[in-house]
Amino acid sequence: MAHPPDDILTITLNPALDMSTGVDAVRAEEKLRCDAPVLDPGGGGINVARAIRRTGGSATALVALAGFRGQQLAALLKDEGVATIAFSLPGETRLSLAVSDRQAGSQYRFVMPGPVWTQPHIAALCDQLQTAIQPDMQVVLSGSQPPGVPVGFPKVLAGITRAKGAVLTLDTSGAALAVQATEDGAAPDILRLDGAESEALAGRPLSSLQDVAGFARALVDKGHAGAVVLALGADGSVLATGTTVLHAVTPPVPVLSKVGAGDSFVGAFTLARASGAEWPEALRHGTAAASAAVMSPATELCRDDDLRALLPQVQITQL
Repeated sequence: MAHPPDDILTITLNPALDMSTGVDAVRAEEKLRCDAPVLDPGGGGINVARAIRRTGGSATALVALAGFRGQQLAALLKDEGVATIAFSLPGETRLSLAVSDRQAGSQYRFVMPGPVWTQPHIAALCDQLQTAIQPDMQVVLSGSQPPGVPVGFPKVLAGITRAKGAVLTLDTSGAALAVQATEDGAAPDILRLDGAESEALAGRPLSSLQDVAGFARALVDKGHAGAVVLALGADGSVLATGTTVLHAVTPPVPVLSKVGAGDSFVGAFTLARASGAEWPEALRHGTAAASAAVMSPATELCRDDDLRALLPQVQITQL
């Protein structure tokens, strides 16, 4: 069932124009003749909105865009049918270049820096978010934070969404994630972490399913999030809420590329919640979408047919 774009808003502060190409071999000092480049819109929130679009829903993507590459990125999103709200910045949206070396079977990834934000940019963004965020909306902040954006920005956003009666899902990393385990400021309604992020935040290895479940539940109990999703790769995902801890996993699937699994999970999970699904059903959709994504090549997100085929195969147990 499709949903109006005003049900779900994704936010991408550090998008990238993703350019991928290939050469026979990468050699220093030579002029390398590359394949025709493929351009894709990149960035966590953008990919969440694209995954929602690919699986029968709709979302609006609020994207910070700058310069000519920002215009290119907006055009690519329009071509995919993703509704966008542009937040305009001076400078240029960053470029991410992936070059595959066919002879070595390896890939080189070059990620350029994007615009540096200033305090007036933050203030203008908050003003725009006050208008864009509506009651009962599912809001997703996903991806890295650009230089100049305070590490505490997700807590500022959580305060805005709470005041508006909206629901915030946060999927970030690094210092912005570490701040989430402090008492200051508002907490997100849903916090998603992958395995490395979970262990970094815990400050210790999480070697068993019970360790993961205990850590997720502790984050909820301490008020750092209303619910926590910990991704376990091929071992599925754990969801902790105030009342239960669930583990969901699909049977093994052929892995072509792990890129996009996390964004596909968040997209399907958020769409399910926007549709009124309870926690177990949302977890089922997210887990199926993540497995569907690894079955797709390169940077491609989950395919709807694969998602539908995997849904009845997801096994959910209470921990």
